[in-house]
Amino acid sequence: MANIRSEVLSPFRSVRMFFYLAFMASGTLGGLIALARLLPALSVSDPALAAGAADTLKGLGIDVAAVSLFAFLYSRESKAKDAQVARLAREERLSRLRLRVGAGAGAEGAGAGSSRPFTLSELRGTARLVIVAGPAEFVAESFRRSQPFLRELAERAVLAVPFATDGSTPELRLDGSGEDGVDDDDDVARRSKRLWQLTPVYITEWAQWLDDQKKLAGVPSDSPVYLSLRMDGRVRGSGVGYPPWQAFVAQLPPVKGMWSGLLDGMDGRVL
Repeated sequence: MANIRSEVLSPFRSVRMFFYLAFMASGTLGGLIALARLLPALSVSDPALAAGAADTLKGLGIDVAAVSLFAFLYSRESKAKDAQVARLAREERLSRLRLRVGAGAGAEGAGAGSSRPFTLSELRGTARLVIVAGPAEFVAESFRRSQPFLRELAERAVLAVPFATDGSTPELRLDGSGEDGVDDDDDVARRSKRLWQLTPVYITEWAQWLDDQKKLAGVPSDSPVYLSLRMDGRVRGSGVGYPPWQAFVAQLPPVKGMWSGLLDGMDGRVL
């Protein structure tokens, strides 16, 4: 599946790689012919052959340069394809990880429809997830830092996935009602209070995926990290430390009103 998606995303890469191979074969053949002509000219003292040796040597140099150039281009395309396929494979594994709506979120939470486990892929097109992974205190502090922006994040369909890597349960509770201008009768307010209600299930699979990501990024396994996903489920950003909630508000367009639909894909480039 990752290979098919890679072909869809880069439809002309295979064509380019084919022509690079064809040019390499042509240059190699030309070089062999030039070499076959050059060796007799250098091994005998015939003035006529020696006179053409310079032109033959020039042609051989051009063939070698052409083969080297197209070999470099082919190698670069091959590495880019391998990196893209690996990234897409990681995204597919991520899309199969499961969540459930935490206690108190109700049947409306995150579009899940119930408290049954569901995959991240079921949220494609409806939510931008931010995975917050680290010790419980790190997750709780990330939650506290997000509180001033809950309404704006809800307007942008952002949902947080708190993943406490130390096995503890972070304190993620909004005290009171109407705080920070939030009215319980406001639909955006209700959605903002559910922003932190998703809970990972099958923790071993989450931990394995996260460890693989850290190894690929060269990040120590005990470092707290965040990953932000686009609405199409692809990774748009990641980093060590607390999520930049204010930057998310500034960068992501709302999903309602005049911006609905038009800018849903404007989540930034993928990693």
